[in-house]
Amino acid sequence: MEFYHKSVLLEEVIEYLQIKPNGIYVDGTLGGAGHSLRIAEKLTEGGRLIGIDQDADALLAAQERLKAHQEKAALVHDNYCNMKKALQELGIPKADGILLDLGVSSYQLDAPERGFTYRDMDAPLDMRMDKRESLTAEDIVNEYSERELFRVIRDYGEDRFAKNIAKHIVEERKTRRIQTAGELTEIIRRAIPKKIQVTGGHPAKRTFQALRIELNHELEVLEKSLDEMIDLLNPGGRLCIITFHSLEDRIVKVNFKKNEHPCTCPKDFPICVCGKAPKGKCVTRKPVLPGANELEENTRAKSAKLRVFEKE
Repeated sequence: MEFYHKSVLLEEVIEYLQIKPNGIYVDGTLGGAGHSLRIAEKLTEGGRLIGIDQDADALLAAQERLKAHQEKAALVHDNYCNMKKALQELGIPKADGILLDLGVSSYQLDAPERGFTYRDMDAPLDMRMDKRESLTAEDIVNEYSERELFRVIRDYGEDRFAKNIAKHIVEERKTRRIQTAGELTEIIRRAIPKKIQVTGGHPAKRTFQALRIELNHELEVLEKSLDEMIDLLNPGGRLCIITFHSLEDRIVKVNFKKNEHPCTCPKDFPICVCGKAPKGKCVTRKPVLPGANELEENTRAKSAKLRVFEKE
């Protein structure tokens, strides 16, 4: 299956990055290189593009898509949390812009064998962003305790029926190993009242999101990487982050605010004594949302939010 992903908020990202023709730009979630291709097209021979992705399929697709710009593009098979190390190995101390598009790609959702979708009943419970990892969503479903499953579905899926879903999963796996999206979806359906299923969207959506986040440590990686990415920027450089659910957006919003106003002194202190200086400013006071035309062309953009931070 061809790696395909329609880039969300493409024009907005290019505008906010304020690309310099000879600048250095990092796409930490390269995917099919939709954003990166537009960045590369704006770079001269003195510019550099570094694309990072933990998905080998994405890297192969990006390599093909960026073929015309291969002299100024370097692709790295890794998680963006290792961005500093990747840049050091390329002899790059700082960047002029960094982009993260945290959404699951259309390819990953549409390829049943990757196990991200709940819409294909025979799809395996895989969900690994990096196929070099051994743990899968199937392992989590079948080996986590009921309490651990409850925590994952409650915290990462924000599902009010998390306790009942976890209970039903544990009961079902006493007789057989749960292996497919269809099997898990049917268990979830039995755990959620039918009247809620009529109006609340697909009943498995929140649980599948929760399993994916837990398996790939998505929120932990994001939270631990933000400060370092800001530190990797040159003065005036910008960090652009596209999120797709409230958990991610909250982490980005809080971090940007902390880096803009880091002082921890009591409000009644006449001067700052903590010594924590601002690293820059949040360019987007409110998140940038897709326009009506984009939403009409790409329904998967409906939950996207873009926030931008500029380094001092």
